[in-house]
This record gives sequence, structure tokens and C-alpha cells, in this order.
Amino acid sequence: MLIATTENLAGHRVAEVKGQVFGVVVRSRGLAGNILAGLRSIVGGEITEYTQLLEEARRHAIDRMVKNASLMGANAVVMMRFDSSEMGQTMSEIVAYGTAVVVEKLPG
Repeated sequence: MLIATTENLAGHRVAEVKGQVFGVVVRSRGLAGNILAGLRSIVGGEITEYTQLLEEARRHAIDRMVKNASLMGANAVVMMRFDSSEMGQTMSEIVAYGTAVVVEKLPG
């Protein structure tokens, strides 16, 4: 599955637009992660527990988006974006979304 943040893919043409596609993940940080992150925030610097959590959540959101695009009959997603929001004080929602399309490789 080709995934691009652009509207077009070099060397390909969009043959068919299947429609909007997305993948959603909601993650909880958990008590241990919140405690470690709270301690790290006192001294400053990157909070690696949260960085790792968000990287994994983005990967899962992309995986779900790809699965949904495949079910629609697409072989690519263009204009892919991420969105995120907080749900309560311990949960994060990550959404990967874009346009599911069928692309054909251009000759040459």
C-alpha cells in the first residue's frame, strides 16, 4: 500500500477515488507511565514514555487506515494526515486519515 501526504504520487496516476479512509487508536498512558513522566517533567527534557506511546499509537492508526483502505479496494492513500486529541486526563486519541485511491503506474 502506497501512502503519501501529497495529492499525487510520482510515476503514478489516480485511476479511481474510493473515498475517505481513517484509522483510530485510543491509548491510555497508565498509572506507572504517568508517575515516570511526572518525575521526568520535574527535571526537564524529553519524556520518552510518552514519545514511545505516541509513536506506537501512530503506527497502529496507520495500520488500521491501511486495512480499511484495502477493504475499500484501494492500493494507495493520498493526502494522509494525523490528528490527535486528549480524552480525559489519561487517554489520547490518534487518527490517521486520507483519501483511499486506486493508482496505476505510468509507463516509462
